[in-house]
Amino acid sequence: MLPEVRSYVSTALADQLEHQLDLAPHLEAGRLDVEGVAGVAVVAAAHSDGYAATGHLLGLLAALPAPTATGERFWSALWKSSGTAYLLPVNIRDSVLRSLAGEGTALARQVLSAVDEMTPPQRLAAGEVIGQALVESDHLPDLKTQVIGELWLRDLELTAWRVLHADRRSDDPAGRQAFLDAWTSV
Repeated sequence: MLPEVRSYVSTALADQLEHQLDLAPHLEAGRLDVEGVAGVAVVAAAHSDGYAATGHLLGLLAALPAPTATGERFWSALWKSSGTAYLLPVNIRDSVLRSLAGEGTALARQVLSAVDEMTPPQRLAAGEVIGQALVESDHLPDLKTQVIGELWLRDLELTAWRVLHADRRSDDPAGRQAFLDAWTSV
């Protein structure tokens, strides 16, 4: 796991623990009783899908050329081929930084907007540009660039969905009870 993502996970978990369990961040673990430890485990498990999906989303972006002068040609080609500026570093920078600081939904929404905006030919062209960059950086010359790029785009899209879906699941007891009632009455 990227160090930034690990830091994000621990920061976000600490925020959740403080908010949901009223545990101070500086509280020593030895001062927790069994109920407190169980609460920590529940909060961590409840949010693990979102943490993992956000980490994977950031990992996918990290596989692309860095948004520096060296990677400028790639990002320009991606913009031209995809027909969308949503994925340009200047447009996703704040969302990426917010993801690293504990909020992945903005980046996920932007990714889904970008993919949704592409026509099928644009998606194929973007996949070719992405695949070429991944082949060069991952040394996978035996795989077709179009296939690699399309797989990357699908993974990006599905991972963004997972981030949003994990965020959508709330800690609403009434919603959980309605779900249970609906399934037990079938």
